[in-house]
Amino acid sequence: MSNPTNNEQILNDVNQWLDKVVIGLNLCPFASQPYKNQQIRFAISHCNTDACLLEDLQNELNLLAETKAESIETTLLIVPNMLEDFYDYNDFLEYVDALIEDNEWEGVFQVATFHPDYQFGGTEPEDDENLTNRAPYPILHLLREASLEKAIAHYPNPESIPEQNIETVCGLSQEQKIALFPHIFKK
Repeated sequence: MSNPTNNEQILNDVNQWLDKVVIGLNLCPFASQPYKNQQIRFAISHCNTDACLLEDLQNELNLLAETKAESIETTLLIVPNMLEDFYDYNDFLEYVDALIEDNEWEGVFQVATFHPDYQFGGTEPEDDENLTNRAPYPILHLLREASLEKAIAHYPNPESIPEQNIETVCGLSQEQKIALFPHIFKK
């Protein structure tokens, strides 16, 4: 994983992944509208300690709590300078859950997780299904539960989304994987 400090490059990498993978492959059928409406906040945390990152996370959740969904629907908190190891990232999620609980945001916000080395339980690191949650950097995706519930209510068979996503990424050719996931598959 590269470790750039250039915000423009980081944002470019994440926007490309969001546009070509998440929206382009329709891995999240709810992402396209807020993306088109510029309601996705891209926040970069240049922290290198857990305490600092938790403070950034707290600030981003506070901002979401204080802002109408019409302005900021969701936030991608991008973490380019720490949590490179997936197991460290996974361990950090316990702090994330505690922060949400401590602020009484359960049922208000949830966090979706993305990482360059994402690995679902019961899979091997090289299994294609892990691509559904692989991003150029560790990312904490802050979601409004009310918006998610509203979107799911208008989507036929939302429980089928994970399986459809796995089928989609498993059906990619090696050339497509290299093009869509240059941070994973070196050309």
